[in-house]
Amino acid sequence: MLKSTDRIRTSHVGRLPPPNGWEDTPARLAGAEITDPATIASRVVPAIADIVKRQAEIGIDCVGDGEFWTARSYAHYAAHFTGIEARPLQPGELPTTRHSTRERDEFPDFYGDCDRAGTMFLVPGERPVPPITEKVIARGPVKSKGPAAIGRQIDAFKAAIARSGANIEEAFIPVLAPGWLDHFIFNEYYKTEEEFLFALADAIAEEYRAVVDAGFILQIDDPGLPDWWDMLKPEPAVADYRKFARLRIDAVNHALAGIPQDRVRYHLCWGSWHGPHTHDLPLEHIIDLILMVNAQTYSFEAANVRHEHEWRIWESAKLPDGKMLMPGVVSHATNLVEHPLLVAERIHRFVKIAGRENVIAGTDCGLGGRLHPDLVWAKLRVLVEGARLAAQSG
Repeated sequence: MLKSTDRIRTSHVGRLPPPNGWEDTPARLAGAEITDPATIASRVVPAIADIVKRQAEIGIDCVGDGEFWTARSYAHYAAHFTGIEARPLQPGELPTTRHSTRERDEFPDFYGDCDRAGTMFLVPGERPVPPITEKVIARGPVKSKGPAAIGRQIDAFKAAIARSGANIEEAFIPVLAPGWLDHFIFNEYYKTEEEFLFALADAIAEEYRAVVDAGFILQIDDPGLPDWWDMLKPEPAVADYRKFARLRIDAVNHALAGIPQDRVRYHLCWGSWHGPHTHDLPLEHIIDLILMVNAQTYSFEAANVRHEHEWRIWESAKLPDGKMLMPGVVSHATNLVEHPLLVAERIHRFVKIAGRENVIAGTDCGLGGRLHPDLVWAKLRVLVEGARLAAQSG
């Protein structure tokens, strides 16, 4: 990613609010329901161009396309991979690993109310999400279906940037990590967990290369690295969990083979839902594993009130030469819009650790769908203003 010695560059993690009238479009894009080039050119490209232009006008340096091409659904996975099937849930089965956590056991009424309301984000005006009634499984060899699905996203983003008329120095596209996919795709084919993870890595690797070959920054989305912790029952020993997590790091690096590190940033978070997060794994237990990922830049939560204090752990993490940090300095988890001075203060913490040229001001997680659209754009404006203040004050 690009560096600067005279200012703090800015970006975000990916998800942005869809335009008005676009409520059903992201799911249709993700599930390859919309594939007609003429439809994409006439309906999708202009909308993304407006989003690109808005980011540029606010002052975001590394822009995204809104991440409208990704969903946690059978249609999305089937558009990308062979060997994937869906079947109706059987009695007692859960649709994803996220539906069974120790935190849900501690707060059954809270999560029950969220499930009945069809929300995990409590956003005014949002559409309730219907219950998941099917289970996605790997019943055969999981392989890439080729670059068509990611290619549609790449081509539309390129066309949108050109149409926006904005001067875009840098842009990124998020793609899922193998250890995030296995939250939603259950293995019923491979003999071992390792075989399954590396099959997912081989399948997604083609998309990683396509993003980089197209000139974009590749963002690896890997909330699974820390949040698998709460899905394992009984609670494992930390040493055992680190072995579990290391396998997922190895799978990511396997998929990244041959891709230059300076074209990759790695994003992790503790899940984006608006819940208590009392069972989140402390950063100290995995920070060395994070730094093993073959990426130049590491994106992580640093504004979330459950994890903001962990900035101090980076003081002793010994960031390798050439590596960069992209701390989240505005949160997806509160309707309060941060004060620019607070944003600047959060940025300064990491500037002191890594140096100004090695810090990008970012967001904790994707903002779209987790906040009202009005607040998303307000937080991005505050992000840029806080970065400006941080640069001015040293």
